[in-house]
Amino acid sequence: MPDLLKPQWFQILLALSRGPLHGAAIMEEVLERTDGAMKLWPATLYGSLRDLEEAGWIEQADADDPPQPGGRRNVHALTAEGRAVLIAELERLEATLDVARRRRLLDSREAV
Repeated sequence: MPDLLKPQWFQILLALSRGPLHGAAIMEEVLERTDGAMKLWPATLYGSLRDLEEAGWIEQADADDPPQPGGRRNVHALTAEGRAVLIAELERLEATLDVARRRRLLDSREAV
């Protein structure tokens, strides 16, 4: 398990935590959830999906949707190991956020 996940990997795993998705749906969810701050361009998305699959954190899943004209959509799902990696990263972020709260760093946002 890496010390830190690449931001795009974290966002992809988080998107897949709600269930299997195809690439376009992953891109849409990440863009929407981050209020446009993270756009996964196709090369980044599909390279990341390949890397995550090679790591054993995601796998191909059966598509519920019928094949689209011009080809089929690959649907991706979290594996048990991928879910464990995501949870570990969320726990790391939670611990960091706890430090920020104890130091009242977030309170200073109101004073700015």
